[in-house]
Amino acid sequence: MMKKFLDILLIVLLTVLVVNFFNTEKEDKPNNSLLFEFADNSYTIPASVKVKVDNNTDKSITFNTCNDVKIKYSGQDLVFNPSFCKDITLTTLSGTVLDYSSQYDKFYSIWKYNLSVNIEWKEFIDQLEIDNKGTIKKIFVWVFYAPIYNLMIFLLDMFWSDFWYAIIAITMIIRIILLYPQHKMMVSQKKLQAIQPKIKEIQKEYKWNQQMLWQKLMELYKKENVNPMWSCGFLLIQMPILLVIYNIILWIRDPSNIYYVYSFLSNFDLNSINFHFLWLDLSSSWGIWWAVLALSVALIQYLQVKLSLAGKEIDKKWVVLEKKKWEDSYSQFMPDPEMMNKFMLYWMPIMVWIFTYTLFAWVGLYWWISTLFMLFQQLIVNKKLQK
Repeated sequence: MMKKFLDILLIVLLTVLVVNFFNTEKEDKPNNSLLFEFADNSYTIPASVKVKVDNNTDKSITFNTCNDVKIKYSGQDLVFNPSFCKDITLTTLSGTVLDYSSQYDKFYSIWKYNLSVNIEWKEFIDQLEIDNKGTIKKIFVWVFYAPIYNLMIFLLDMFWSDFWYAIIAITMIIRIILLYPQHKMMVSQKKLQAIQPKIKEIQKEYKWNQQMLWQKLMELYKKENVNPMWSCGFLLIQMPILLVIYNIILWIRDPSNIYYVYSFLSNFDLNSINFHFLWLDLSSSWGIWWAVLALSVALIQYLQVKLSLAGKEIDKKWVVLEKKKWEDSYSQFMPDPEMMNKFMLYWMPIMVWIFTYTLFAWVGLYWWISTLFMLFQQLIVNKKLQK
């Protein structure tokens, strides 16, 4: 009983940690004066530099983004486009962010850039460093990020800049690409369920001989043509793609992405993207319809997992074998299938709901379509294996 409680507690803690990972924000520094600083101190090419401005004084301030805010490289002031130069007035206890994304071509050179602001008889100095991407990052960008980003731009261009069309299209394309590994995973899971009685017999017979237990299990998996590692392998395939899509869409309007755009798509206007879908703003994370979307995604996830466990009666006697005090040589780390099934059936939908509810609405739309696709695929796999 205590073990199950600890397992559930561990799952909850992991869920909270993952959610916090996706919702990390830079904390505001308490300051009772005026502040000019770079939003980050380290970038890689192409850089979308931002300068954070906070007016915590008791009076308004006015400054010019070019005349008063200087960024130097190798001792020389960077010269920005005239359209970027404007006067900004900040009232007391307010702030803003100067976004240099449209001036990304001024930050192509690597090394240190210095911020210098002279205003209100005060001087503010900060520094950032821009570096080239490492070899691994370069491979990741040009193998994953750039192709998928250009695919997204191509779909937006094809579907009149309607974001929801592009999301549906790219989700279907990815699901089709992953169709075979997803199918193998689902078949492997169902076969693994079917041979559970044999696994139980092996565990019972060799429970005091860990080495022999694993050897017999491997022989059984080979004989029944089952690969229990397919699930982990499929997650490893999916994770880079999901992370790339998340970052692409999160920064899809960032002008520095033009660095990755293929020549035949270079004329696409990023500002023309329409993020509205029915009653939803896909670029936001609030509203009643956004909450309804999150609940519907969790429900579909529950149905998909329910189908994957269809026909499986959980044997409550089949639990993790406990080490006996008098058996010093016995060490058992076999997973508890009841706990694993409960996690998949109940905690997975809850985690999906949390992710969808805390992230942007387009994440929910992507997950909704993707999970619905998997649900129908699970129905086909179940029907095929029943025959």
